[in-house]
Amino acid sequence: MKGAAVIVGAGIGGLATAVGLRRAGWEVTVLERWPEIRPEGTALGMRPAAQAALDRLGLGAELRRRTVPYRSAQILAPDGRRLADLPLERIERKGGTPVLMLSRVSLMEMLLDAAGEATVRTGAEISDPADLRTRYDLVVGADGLRSTVRRAFFDTTARPRYTGIVAWRGVAAFEPPVHGETWGAGQVFGITPQEPGSTNWYAAVATPEGHRESLDDLRARFSGWHTSVIRVLAEADEDNVLRHEIHDLWPRLRSFASGNAVLVGDAAHAMTPSLGQGACQALLDADTLTTCLREAGDVTSALRRYDASRRRPAQRVVTMSRLMTRLAGHHLQGPRNLLLRLLAA
Repeated sequence: MKGAAVIVGAGIGGLATAVGLRRAGWEVTVLERWPEIRPEGTALGMRPAAQAALDRLGLGAELRRRTVPYRSAQILAPDGRRLADLPLERIERKGGTPVLMLSRVSLMEMLLDAAGEATVRTGAEISDPADLRTRYDLVVGADGLRSTVRRAFFDTTARPRYTGIVAWRGVAAFEPPVHGETWGAGQVFGITPQEPGSTNWYAAVATPEGHRESLDDLRARFSGWHTSVIRVLAEADEDNVLRHEIHDLWPRLRSFASGNAVLVGDAAHAMTPSLGQGACQALLDADTLTTCLREAGDVTSALRRYDASRRRPAQRVVTMSRLMTRLAGHHLQGPRNLLLRLLAA
């Protein structure tokens, strides 16, 4: 099946969907409200299923050229004591390939190149979403947490929900002795590979909604932690650090499809970053959607199959990620650390 599709949003999910639909012979237009696409962000971990999705989109070789494997990492206490290992070996054993790390900028560059610049129209405001449904055979909402497409055509009770967490992200210029996460009371600090020659760091801190803190405030929060955390924050530059309040979507959507409109990525299932799964889930959405459209005889049945395939698995990841956010930053560190050791045993 082929036709004309409009994709609202030129993030990871939107561009990956554009790549898949173009490969399947669809005429594709991507509408992006920002005047230009300026990718930002630090490291993303591509799990085996997401790698397979990129293979099917024709981007597997380029992915592997740009990435480094992530095979070993630990969960530490603030003083540097090991609490447990992250399950990277288990993921590799089950999926047949290690988690691969790259920057969000690199992934966006890959997707933009594959989608084709002519496909994307920037500075495009959607004043009448209903008009898109009549002009195109398929409308894909890939426009993020505050999706215009979702508000127009889907369950209006679903809203962004502040998780109580602010995430800080940056890039470090040194190689730490141990990669992984450090868990403290109400805050987490992570250090991972990013790409050849660079290291990613992130901090998740419990913060009242709307409260702004400086990089010096962040340093004060983590004073007394082990040396890798102190060094990363000492070398961090305020101008190159990203800071975002973290929201997820609640209540869960009852469907990812409505008529000839469908949702992918954060528009469908925004989640906390605790499992590092947001980009992976968006790629799985794009791959599954394009497969369903290629194999089904009409848009309605294709979107029904997509919803049946993706909604429950994606929403399970949202729930697991939120639970991990609560566990990692729990203020009762003794019981939490004991539970962590038992789970890792």
